[in-house]
Amino acid sequence: MKKFFNTRAIIGASIFASALATAAFAIDPVVFTPAVYPIGEVNQGDVKHFVLKGANVSGKEIKLENVMCQGNGCSNFKFPASIANKGPVVVEFDMDFSEMEGPISPTVVLVGTDGKPYTAAMEGTVKAPFFFSEKMFDAGYYTAGEKREWSFYVWETDKKARPDLTLSEESAKDFSIKTKNVKVKVDENGKVTEGGKIPALKITLTTKGLSREGWEQKQQSIRKFVGFKSKKYPKATPEVLVVGFWK
Repeated sequence: MKKFFNTRAIIGASIFASALATAAFAIDPVVFTPAVYPIGEVNQGDVKHFVLKGANVSGKEIKLENVMCQGNGCSNFKFPASIANKGPVVVEFDMDFSEMEGPISPTVVLVGTDGKPYTAAMEGTVKAPFFFSEKMFDAGYYTAGEKREWSFYVWETDKKARPDLTLSEESAKDFSIKTKNVKVKVDENGKVTEGGKIPALKITLTTKGLSREGWEQKQQSIRKFVGFKSKKYPKATPEVLVVGFWK
């Protein structure tokens, strides 16, 4: 079966690439236990509180300026202003697992007042209630107002019930959908065909005529996230991505 990348996580990961590269060569470490914090399996849309514990083994006091998290989702950080040599450190924060899916490896970055980063690794899996046969669609070279259309299938991850997806209010400004109740099967190569036993929706996504406004006027690439909502899973954040280039 096909596997899809977490598009938002990929985009956000580049923000900390430089900091993490520096951390790999950090001489004065803060060591966390366990070395990789096990998040376990969480549901998409859950908000969890985490407490990371470690120690300063750098041989000197470390003063902290900030703590942040790779990508989206982290908030409400609590951390000490300084960590004594050989002293313990506790970092607390909340993580929102909306807009995440599949295996994740968040990195928490402690930034010293001298600019040095100290990192704490985490890993886990975010279980999304829906599986999309495709999650990225190419609009090609696009002129504002043109129509584009794509069809794909969606089913619940447990394959027991048919999804109840509708467009989010924000996405309904630029897109419309038509849905058809079907049953599908998936072969060993990930090819999806109708006529199986899995209850699914066939969704036809159509542009209403994408507009180019605000910051979009300053770039040639198109990147539109199309969000869906579900009454059965109100915390879930299912979405697909439309990409392309403005003519």
